[in-house]
Amino acid sequence: MEREDLGSLFGRITRRLIVAEGPLLDGHGLSMWGYGVLSQLAQEPAANQLALATAIGYDKSRLIALLDEIERDGLVVREQDPADRRNRRVRLTPAGRARLAAARADIRAMEDGLLSELTGTEQRSLISMLSRLANE
Repeated sequence: MEREDLGSLFGRITRRLIVAEGPLLDGHGLSMWGYGVLSQLAQEPAANQLALATAIGYDKSRLIALLDEIERDGLVVREQDPADRRNRRVRLTPAGRARLAAARADIRAMEDGLLSELTGTEQRSLISMLSRLANE
């Protein structure tokens, strides 16, 4: 039997993860994209809104509405760049860090359940290999 195409395998796994993560994120008052913004800002502050949209692969014209929503919730703040008044820097607030940590803990627990079919060595190898492929 031929092996399944990677796109098909990744597609099925992605759908499975989206279905499992949706209710977890909803429970924390976050959308997938809102979670993506918080995760990105926790890794690296955004020099401006365009840089943030690019970093998460989100349509820059839709980012403003998303940022409005999570800013209303007190999860991020947008500040004028002192070097360029046209730019708005986006940073995570302490409430945003706390919400991200809580959501991430639930997601990690779900992932641990999904990965429980694999040995510890297989889990570490899979995560390492996926990280390498994702960052190439």
